[in-house]
Amino acid sequence: MDAVDFVAFVLVLGIIIVSLLFNVVVLICFLYNPEIRKQVAGLFTLNLTFCNLLLSVSNMPPTLIGLIIPGHLGGSGFCQIVGFLDTFLTANSMLSMAALSIDTWVAVVFPLSYRSRMRRRDAVIAVGYTWTLSLCFSAVATCRSWVGYHHLYASCTLCNVRAKGAGTQFVVFTLTFHCLTFLITLIVLCVTYLKVLKVARFHCKRIDVITMQTLVLLVDIHPSVRQKCSDEQKQRRLRATKKISTFIGTFVVCFTPYVITRIVEVLCLGPISPHWGVLSKCLAYSKAASDPFVYSLLRHRYRKTCSLLVNQVFKRSPFNPSVGTEKDSGRSNTNSNTADSILPPNNKPVGQ
Repeated sequence: MDAVDFVAFVLVLGIIIVSLLFNVVVLICFLYNPEIRKQVAGLFTLNLTFCNLLLSVSNMPPTLIGLIIPGHLGGSGFCQIVGFLDTFLTANSMLSMAALSIDTWVAVVFPLSYRSRMRRRDAVIAVGYTWTLSLCFSAVATCRSWVGYHHLYASCTLCNVRAKGAGTQFVVFTLTFHCLTFLITLIVLCVTYLKVLKVARFHCKRIDVITMQTLVLLVDIHPSVRQKCSDEQKQRRLRATKKISTFIGTFVVCFTPYVITRIVEVLCLGPISPHWGVLSKCLAYSKAASDPFVYSLLRHRYRKTCSLLVNQVFKRSPFNPSVGTEKDSGRSNTNSNTADSILPPNNKPVGQ
């Protein structure tokens, strides 16, 4: 094992640990908090968490072993199963992110009609669509024996070496697969989250106008309070942009190198370094480790649930727990947790 492979080994090992730990935490929060389970977005988050956990258990360890021992452990049948799961889970997780972005868009742009537009039945249909499309692609690739151990990525996945006899069919399959998963998801993320950002900026502008009108009336207000209000205005304008950039940026950074490498490989546009292939695969794996933070654990409701769980484990009494419970239970189900984290508060007193 050379230095690059060792770094990749440590990287994959770290991704496995972080992914398993924090996706399990998300799952525990989902099972513990009934308010999270009531949310329509919770079903999409649960599906994404399931994909990340299964990917961490079934696909990452063989890649970890492949970095140490050339080839794969187990027979051809085992590698076929792992390759099937790799195609299925990658597609399913991408489409789940698209579903989450659509849910956020509906919650923010149509808050009053969110309950009628995004019902649990609609969420089940959306999850069923992601499973059906993902199963179709993975089943076709497995039935055609297009999955196997790929030395470029040190993992069992779609393998153009095994599909040499297919020729154009495998090229069309690969391009269609990435267009209907990666490209569609990227377009949906950009369109929906940019719409959400537009609404968030409108609310920030409205809050800024109200704040400035209040400051004009309060002629005897201390200069430090004025400065604090001005700083909060700047923070509100940047907060929504940072969160939207995180949603889109993590998806692009993690999946784009891997997808581009796949397309270059299948179109035979040039030689690809094995080190780059492994690195691109590690970046794709890292999305499973970042998703718990991007979509769940940085949200108020999940943080509150984690705090309650920690207090219960260590048998500590949280400070005034009834306040947080009443706040969560009184919040309308029409405003999803994601929407609450993006939009600025409308009723925040000046100077707080």
